[in-house]
Amino acid sequence: MSRTDRAPVLFVAGESSGDRHLAGLIREARKLDRTLRFEGVGGRHAAESGARILHDAHELSVVGIAEVLERLPALRRVMADLKRRLRQRRPSALLLVDFPDFNLHLAHTAARAGIPVVYFISPQVWAWRQRRVAVIRRRVTRMIVLFPFEAAFYEQHGVRVTYVGHPLAEALADRVPADEARRRLGLEGRSHVFGLLPGSRRGEVRRHVGPMLEVARLVLEREPRAAFVVPIAEGLEPDEIERPLMASGLPIVAQRDLFALLIDACDAALVASGTATLEVALRGVPTVVVYKMARTTHRLVRWVVRVPHVSLINLIAERALVPELIQDAFTPPRAADQLLALGRPGEPRERFFSGLEDVRGRLGEPGAYRRAAEAVLDVLDEAAAVRGESRA
Repeated sequence: MSRTDRAPVLFVAGESSGDRHLAGLIREARKLDRTLRFEGVGGRHAAESGARILHDAHELSVVGIAEVLERLPALRRVMADLKRRLRQRRPSALLLVDFPDFNLHLAHTAARAGIPVVYFISPQVWAWRQRRVAVIRRRVTRMIVLFPFEAAFYEQHGVRVTYVGHPLAEALADRVPADEARRRLGLEGRSHVFGLLPGSRRGEVRRHVGPMLEVARLVLEREPRAAFVVPIAEGLEPDEIERPLMASGLPIVAQRDLFALLIDACDAALVASGTATLEVALRGVPTVVVYKMARTTHRLVRWVVRVPHVSLINLIAERALVPELIQDAFTPPRAADQLLALGRPGEPRERFFSGLEDVRGRLGEPGAYRRAAEAVLDVLDEAAAVRGESRA
């Protein structure tokens, strides 16, 4: 079989952060082998990398039990189509990005069909639901992870794993000085600028935007010349975030596709727990991590989580480098106090910066996407060798 005859790699990235990571991997993989084709579930970034999008990732992006039930018809429809493709079209491999409940189920079909499964961006099985590692060992051919502690965990449990480091190790060279970022955004003369990041999923935004706006009002009572910036995640509709922000009457700059510039303008930020907490902190912005979830989901998570912190930045630091206000602890007065403490000169702000370099050092060397792409090609080569083929 020639390279040009090889079936595409089928992929699933179920949310915007996974879509960005997937795109980075695809770009590097196609530099290594221009004949590689990718198709599957993703978003704009994957499409711009040259992949064929079969289903938009925003169809599937959910968090919590209530949202899963709401999106169940779409999840079932996409799952059925992907299973059909695995059985009938037999892709070269199945490339999964995070999104574990959906993806591990799909991995079962691929493994039974003899299709290699590569998993990029590990589910947090080391934090909760550790029994899933046995499922991963049976269904996943290669796990590609971003952190050394993840590699150690999987090696301990007999899962074949490749540690590549974190893409953010090389993504911060474009940081703009705060004064310049504020000038570009029309925020010159403001005493402070604070970021408000309510999340990338619809349910997260519904739960967070109201309390965050109340935090902004409380901050303005103590810092009347402050302003706020809101990076708007892809896939969110105006009704979900832009209209509430405009209706608030607060001094807020909200933009799509300007994440880095908006964050670079900030003295501190209030961030819904997720990948953004790490990216914001690594850009040198002290962060207050917050999160509210449905009551039923919170009760379940509280019973099964086995780690002392919920935010990536604290997990990597192995200590409480930034404050976490989760569920009932997330009240506007408390969040406003923490945000101001981090945004003004003082011991909390100094403590954040003193630990930041250590966290940056734990992300590994630049080139994470390249190493991830090499791992994918390695799996394809092994599968071709088993079939008596040559990828060349």
